[in-house]
Amino acid sequence: MADARARFPWLLTAATAMLLVLLVSLGVWQVQRMQWKQELIADAAAAASLAPAPAAGVLASDHPEFRKVILVCPGLAAAPWVELQSIHDGQPGVRLISACRDPGLDAPVLVDRGFVLDAVSARPPVSASDRPVRLTAEVRETPPPGLMAAAADARRFYGRDNVAMAEALGLAEAVSPWTFFALESSNPDWTALQPSAPPAAFSNNHLGYAITWFGLALALVGFYIALLRRRRASSRPAPRAEP
Repeated sequence: MADARARFPWLLTAATAMLLVLLVSLGVWQVQRMQWKQELIADAAAAASLAPAPAAGVLASDHPEFRKVILVCPGLAAAPWVELQSIHDGQPGVRLISACRDPGLDAPVLVDRGFVLDAVSARPPVSASDRPVRLTAEVRETPPPGLMAAAADARRFYGRDNVAMAEALGLAEAVSPWTFFALESSNPDWTALQPSAPPAAFSNNHLGYAITWFGLALALVGFYIALLRRRRASSRPAPRAEP
């Protein structure tokens, strides 16, 4: 009995158990991530289906992202703008970003007024105007600025950075962390401007990841059992030859 206990692979068993716990934990985590992503997709679809509402009320809600809002922006049609390098429908161009001071909001917001093809060199005029522009926009969370967010010059950016864009637009106060994508044109007479919000793209591959982790856990158990059987078979005494 003592020899059998001594021969039992305790170290291998402990290592296998720890690895098994790790693999199963990763599988469970991916299942949880899958459920979270499904809820996120459902919330986005529900928010996008709601009717446009005043921006102040939407921003005060628990889940403003993907909601459609009504903005009133004095002078937006002739407001200063910065450019964000972008691709739309496979074509290169820029998106024009301007500040909006909606009377119902405590802080200015940045409005993505739409996409302009690179082939179009014209831009909306900039002048001092208080003529209000009322439009519908979609609220989106602004991703943190990456390494390519720095401006190439005073007006062109290669990554969305609300703080830097606000500074380039001459705003002294802080702006809302949300980005508002115009769904209606601030300059209807200028057809080169294409207002739009990017599609809500959610990759949900977590089920496949979970199956992979659980499959590796099963393979590990099978390998461990096979190894134990092989050790047991090799430890059996050889049969004696008949005289």
